[in-house]
Amino acid sequence: MVAMSGFFRSKVAMYNKTGKEIQNLERDNKGQRLYSGYPHYITENINGDICVSDYGKQAVIVVNKSGQHRFSYTGQESKILPYGICTDILGHILVCETSSQTVHLLDQDGQFLSLLVTSQKGKGNPLCVCVDDDNNLHVGYSGTNTVNVYKYLQ
Repeated sequence: MVAMSGFFRSKVAMYNKTGKEIQNLERDNKGQRLYSGYPHYITENINGDICVSDYGKQAVIVVNKSGQHRFSYTGQESKILPYGICTDILGHILVCETSSQTVHLLDQDGQFLSLLVTSQKGKGNPLCVCVDDDNNLHVGYSGTNTVNVYKYLQ
């Protein structure tokens, strides 16, 4: 799976082991472009969904394993500027939101559940996120060049 972008054209493409493109996810079922020219990060959820943080569209865009658009998450009260993205063993989607300097927790259907990390003075902007095998949440911050580890799932 590879996210590709060019001047006003972006797509997610899947390739087999020999490098042959087997699926191209560029447009929704109405023919509209799924991604702007600025998708940043990509992850695959446990249910096979492909989740992309698209900075230009100000959304997290999710398609199913067949390439059908499932939903776009654009934030709670205002548009988001999504950056780092990952999923956990429960199928939750975790995304760094750079304008509010928070990490949003979504369920696998795109419903907002909570803020996991909120802005802390002097901490920097959360840009990258991952959950390890021990269910620890790792958040990388710009500005301070630090990674904080939080106990995430018990």
